[in-house]
Amino acid sequence: MENLNFIDPLLHGIVPEALENKTLNLSVKQLACAGVSTLVIGAVLKKAGQNKTGAFVASLALPLLASAFYKKYKNRISATSQDIHHSGIEYNH
Repeated sequence: MENLNFIDPLLHGIVPEALENKTLNLSVKQLACAGVSTLVIGAVLKKAGQNKTGAFVASLALPLLASAFYKKYKNRISATSQDIHHSGIEYNH
């Protein structure tokens, strides 16, 4: 057959174990707390006169909170799709 050595295994969902073990698996609660904490710390730094540092720290809040909302949304969608697919009702078209 063809020589398929040029195909990237990551495109096909094959993840090496070393890469899989290195990824962080943070919960939604941890991400949300980190986002709120960075907002509070940024505000405190701005009040203390460290405007640039406070702005930088506070700018990290939006990506953290967006990640928390996305993870919560993804978990909710996957849970509802599993309920739909495993309802025991089969439709023949």
